[in-house]
Amino acid sequence: MNILMLSWRGPGHPNYGGAEISTYHHIRAWVKAGHQVYWFTSSVLHSPSEETIDGVHIIRRGFQILQVQFAAVIWYFFSPHPKFDLVVDQFHGIPFFTPLFVRSKKLAFIHEVAKEVWWINHLRFPANYIFGTAGFISEPLIFRLFYRHIPFFTVSQSTKQDLIKWSIPASNIYIIPNGTTTLPAKFAKEKTPTVIFLGAVAHDKGIEDTLFAFSYIIKLHPQWRLWIVGKSEPTYQAKLDELGLHLGINSRLKFWGFVNQRKKFELLAKAHVMLNPSIREGWGLVNIEANSVGTPVVAYDVPGCRDSIQNGTTGLLCPKGDISCLAKTCVRLVSDNKLYEKTSAQAKKWSLQFSWAKSASLSLKLIETLRTTSLH
Repeated sequence: MNILMLSWRGPGHPNYGGAEISTYHHIRAWVKAGHQVYWFTSSVLHSPSEETIDGVHIIRRGFQILQVQFAAVIWYFFSPHPKFDLVVDQFHGIPFFTPLFVRSKKLAFIHEVAKEVWWINHLRFPANYIFGTAGFISEPLIFRLFYRHIPFFTVSQSTKQDLIKWSIPASNIYIIPNGTTTLPAKFAKEKTPTVIFLGAVAHDKGIEDTLFAFSYIIKLHPQWRLWIVGKSEPTYQAKLDELGLHLGINSRLKFWGFVNQRKKFELLAKAHVMLNPSIREGWGLVNIEANSVGTPVVAYDVPGCRDSIQNGTTGLLCPKGDISCLAKTCVRLVSDNKLYEKTSAQAKKWSLQFSWAKSASLSLKLIETLRTTSLH
């Protein structure tokens, strides 16, 4: 088939994250199976407007917020390309509204619905409230008005339940969990109890709750350390530095910034526990990555995390917003050697269930099934 993938971010984007990693693994497998794939995404400074990566044709047009959606319509109608047998419309808050202009078969691809995340944006007042309100109100309407008859491909039971609440028939929703990339990381745990945060250093990922939770920990256990691994914007990083100073934790805190894959797994392996206070996830790829090197995860009991973490088995969940629970749970887990060893072993065993090869084979079967169905 000729397949078009529409997504707001793609290869080379500075905020390339879990959703884009997942997209890449799936469409690369589709190409290997003989399909031709075009990936339309937003423009990136210093990246070509078109290139081919691992057999995937990359087209970059427009800014990631709204512009890329308009640019996709213009490109679809006025630029040369093959006739597409399947168009994959990826949601990240705002979809591409393919039911309005695409007559080929369509597949919606979504990690998570945005819901309360709409309110967490970096726009200035009052634009932040206007944008948040518009997104929060319009999101469920978009599903109900335009996508009720489109098949959905998602990554967790939590997202499936959200879609059902917004009028997407359960029979139209296919769950394919994310895989994971693992590297042999045979490193001993640090001698000093160490908490790690891995991911985009952003408010919606819970980084501020991480700092507050750690400040509770070191009041009773001043020898503990916190590692923050991930990219942050300079302005937001300055705010976090100031918060760390205010909390009195900077001497026990290290920001690693962005690190390569090998270093990432080294740090995950050496840390004792990963803290993930994200307010909402589609799946929680970093949770499985931590588990793969025997590091349990403490997180909020929110969509995505409650899917990728087996509470009481591979990690522990706290009520959303309960920062003291995060701190106490980390301490309890690391301080109880028997509990820790058991949880670590179960975490590693759980991670073995997930691979990109398995996930990609399932998505390949799905798109080839859609070819022969009348649902579009």
